[in-house]
Amino acid sequence: MSLQQRIQSDLTGAMKARDSGRVSALRMVLAAMKNAAIEQGKGPQGELDDEAVESILASEVKKRREAAEAFRSAGRDEQAAGEEAEAELYATYLPEPLTDEELESIVDAAIAEVGASSPKEMGQVMKTAMAHVGNRADGARVSALVKAKLTA
Repeated sequence: MSLQQRIQSDLTGAMKARDSGRVSALRMVLAAMKNAAIEQGKGPQGELDDEAVESILASEVKKRREAAEAFRSAGRDEQAAGEEAEAELYATYLPEPLTDEELESIVDAAIAEVGASSPKEMGQVMKTAMAHVGNRADGARVSALVKAKLTA
């Protein structure tokens, strides 16, 4: 069963359980997947591969966490909690995040592959590292580590 099918199945289960918050969140992410399928020319019923679905989920998690932060800074804790709950729901469908040690080894390998020695080459290292990281680590986390390694 593909990831997209699993999310659709979970939506059906949430509807039967009358879990309105979960239904709403899953419908939103399925709509984002449907839009991506249309953009790729597969039509609204098109099936996305798991990598594309993971990318959409990672994007949605990031959006929800940023929105929660904005709500919290505006003193709207209830809305922030709702956004965080959605982010956690979406994160359950993503692969296990990289540990610090795994990420460090990927960044070290990318630096060695590119032959980088200064912060000027950060873009090349980031491109190589992100290809290996996939959706298992946030770009900001990877960037901070690359920057620290190249400036040290």
